[in-house]
Amino acid sequence: MLRLRISLPTQTRRSEINIGSGIRLKIAELLSDPLKSTPKSLCLISNKRVFGLFGTEILNILDRQGYRVFPCLIPDGERYKSFRTLEGVLDVLSDKRFERNDAVIALGGGVVGDVAGFAASVYLRGIPVVQIPTTLLAQVDSSVGGKTGINLPTGKNLVGTFHQPEMVIVDTQTLATLPEREMTAGFCEMVKQSLIAGNPLFTKTVKYLEGRRKDFDSASFQSLIRDHCKFKLSIVENDERESIVRTDAKSRRILNFGHTTAHALEAVTNYQKLRHGEAVGYGMLVAGEISKDLGLLTQAELESLRRAVALCGPLPDLNNINANQIVESIRHDKKSTAGQVNWVLLDGIGSPQIVNGKDIGQRVLRKALKRALSKPERRSH
Repeated sequence: MLRLRISLPTQTRRSEINIGSGIRLKIAELLSDPLKSTPKSLCLISNKRVFGLFGTEILNILDRQGYRVFPCLIPDGERYKSFRTLEGVLDVLSDKRFERNDAVIALGGGVVGDVAGFAASVYLRGIPVVQIPTTLLAQVDSSVGGKTGINLPTGKNLVGTFHQPEMVIVDTQTLATLPEREMTAGFCEMVKQSLIAGNPLFTKTVKYLEGRRKDFDSASFQSLIRDHCKFKLSIVENDERESIVRTDAKSRRILNFGHTTAHALEAVTNYQKLRHGEAVGYGMLVAGEISKDLGLLTQAELESLRRAVALCGPLPDLNNINANQIVESIRHDKKSTAGQVNWVLLDGIGSPQIVNGKDIGQRVLRKALKRALSKPERRSH
């Protein structure tokens, strides 16, 4: 089992990430360490599919240790990150009379983690949450760093909080149950992180993708997961709440590389056509094109980016998406400040740069969208 410690100025407690194959079965043992006081009640938030795979065994393990565990199943899908879903979770916590020392456990992907974390952050002004991410994207990204949130009709994650988990349990064994599209989404997120991290992580990630197989129990794969979590933690520890005044290479804002277009694509397709990581894959292609047009990225570096995204797997066809809708949705991006959208571009691999949207002309943006969204050959490898 690999372990990463989390050190943040806002935390008086120790928080950690545990990575290993089958470690969900050690949940009772792992829980005894980070929680400040032993909870009487636990709310296990999941969805029907994930709960059917792993929920019962976790319930039984915790029940044998004397915990009162209340399952709470929420609908599956990005469009269910809503006030209605949040209210349902809060009703369970209230009906079961959860107290400040009780805890929420999020068992699932990014939607489950975001909703569970948000509910835990606002119930009684904050109770502990433990994340057990079961998708690759959640394991390397959304479960790490404390962002929680739900969507509004006008955009993604417009309502949310920062609420650090007491612990993250990354069980790589859960990945064997995922459909291929979920793995593609996770690999896109890994490529995103490696492109902003630098050549060592980018090379290691691409090398895995070139020869990838379902070796999720292997030490090498777990090491790759650890390196991605370690990189994200290095950013979060320096800028936990994503300060709007920071534009340096250690700003948490650099983690939004590919997300400006990604969030717009998710919104205009009503969160039903694309998985988040797939949208990020397209977002990286758009950001890469813009970076090249602005003279930040060389043609060779752009080709490396394209190839890395292609290695992740096929992305859904978006040839019929209206560019005007995407442009309009980008204008409403939640990352905008002073009325301007801020883009994360690349001034070379490992050199992210935050660029004000006013410095990106409409012609450059529309040309980048056309190239990135309409070329089927970009996905061949």
